[in-house]
Amino acid sequence: MTDTLRIALAQLNPTVGDVAGNAALIRTRRAQAAALGADLLVATELVVSGYPPEDLVLKPAFLEEVRRAVELLAAETGDGGPGLLLGAPWLEEGEREGPLRHHVTNSVLVLDGGEILARRDKHDLPNYGVFDEVRVFKAGPMPGPVNFRGVRLGIPICEDIWNGEVCECLAESGAEILIVPNGSPFEAGKSDQRIQLAVARVTETGLPLIYVNQAGGQDELVFDGGSFVLDAACNLRAQLPEFREALAVTAWRRGGDGVWSCADAQREAPEAGMEPLYGALMLGLRDYVNKNGFKGIVLGLSGGIDSALSAAIAADALGPERVHCVMMPSPYTSQDSLDDAAECATMLGLRLDTVGIEPAMHAFEAMLRPVFEGLGPDTTEENIQARSRMVTLMAISNKLGHMVLSTGNKSEMSVGYATLYGDMAGGYNVLKDVYKTAVFALSHWRNQSLPRGAMGPGGRVIPERIITKPPSAELKPNQTDQDSLPPYGELDDILECLIEEEMGVDEITARGHERATVRRIWHLLEAAEYKRRQAAPGVKITRRAFGRDRRYPIVNRFRGPE
Repeated sequence: MTDTLRIALAQLNPTVGDVAGNAALIRTRRAQAAALGADLLVATELVVSGYPPEDLVLKPAFLEEVRRAVELLAAETGDGGPGLLLGAPWLEEGEREGPLRHHVTNSVLVLDGGEILARRDKHDLPNYGVFDEVRVFKAGPMPGPVNFRGVRLGIPICEDIWNGEVCECLAESGAEILIVPNGSPFEAGKSDQRIQLAVARVTETGLPLIYVNQAGGQDELVFDGGSFVLDAACNLRAQLPEFREALAVTAWRRGGDGVWSCADAQREAPEAGMEPLYGALMLGLRDYVNKNGFKGIVLGLSGGIDSALSAAIAADALGPERVHCVMMPSPYTSQDSLDDAAECATMLGLRLDTVGIEPAMHAFEAMLRPVFEGLGPDTTEENIQARSRMVTLMAISNKLGHMVLSTGNKSEMSVGYATLYGDMAGGYNVLKDVYKTAVFALSHWRNQSLPRGAMGPGGRVIPERIITKPPSAELKPNQTDQDSLPPYGELDDILECLIEEEMGVDEITARGHERATVRRIWHLLEAAEYKRRQAAPGVKITRRAFGRDRRYPIVNRFRGPE
């Protein structure tokens, strides 16, 4: 039995499928932890495979590669250095009958002394929102503690602490410290929720708790890190930074009453206000572009606020030299928009090319004249403009190897005010889960703040006129968004009620909205589902992001009571 223990928290950014690369990350951090005198390095949930691996865990060859990597890491712990506590999808040798999902577990393995000392499997598999682990994993039994160098460690895995049963079982079976490896995605306000949850488990069990969370982007998800330690009295003893990798060594001592205490360690205050939202968008875009191997991004810079904010986030995420902007004016583009786009590109230090689309508009008009004979102009001609712009951007993407970044926001995506195969097209959409009112707030914030880790310039980066002028797609003379939509403050409140809260017409009307307006927005929301199914992926920041969280049928006539 030992009365002291030095535990290193490794907040890592693994890449799904890169087993060798993820193992190298662990190996590097273990060497750093060894130099700091650590006895144990704690990594995150499914760190060896990357999280979430989704259907990769149904491939036997992938599981075999994961096993080989874990066994090699285990052998390396025979050097007398720190042990390892890490997550991996696990398939017991010989378990091959029937579908793999009946046998693969979401596991944590404790490696020490040159061997796999113990394994614990996730008991509560989440099956809501972005999670569908029940589909690919087998639930583990209620776990008992692991004896590591004379200390009994309770290892609930992520969802296992969202109710009290697993932690209660661990406490009753003799656990002395709770260690929670996580792959917990970012949502606005979620860091406070995690702390409150951990406080509840510590209060119930009387045990100190170590919470280690992944940091990085994976497709639509962003993992915000923010790992922390609570002692048995619920005092915060350590807190790691958000939105970036980190390593911290914590010093533990067993008291005369048998309760373990943690000395004060690194504590970085969590980000507040608009900063975590901006940080999530920046990290999500950076990792999507870099992990997929793109040279950079190309986007249409229209002189409007959505494209300006997208350009700012891209410059901060990737550096201005990897962001290529294109202004694509039509006969309806105002001089203000041309000037604003040029000023925005200059403020951000971005390359800006101009490619007019009027020749393409005339070409399509001539091509389609025999079919459209006798028919007046309508939204068809507006959509042709949007699609001409996207053909232009895709051509630049193909030629230069840059990914097209689309720039539509959640308000537009909700009501279908976006052109399929036009401004909706692209490889990624950083504003996909950002309501228009939040676009304005983030733009104001960025002009006053330089985000942590940003690669773009400080100071104002979005011209004030872009923020203050009425939003317009400029697809016809004197057009503004509010010609056919309620003011964005009203629209976004109705949309949040419909999407995040699943409220009915009566409840939303009771908030002060006109019934006819609510019903119209509901109809637009449901009618645009077919468009959203074909939209680019984008960073999830709200509780119910399109695609990942909210899944409605395309054929759907339910509209609620009249």
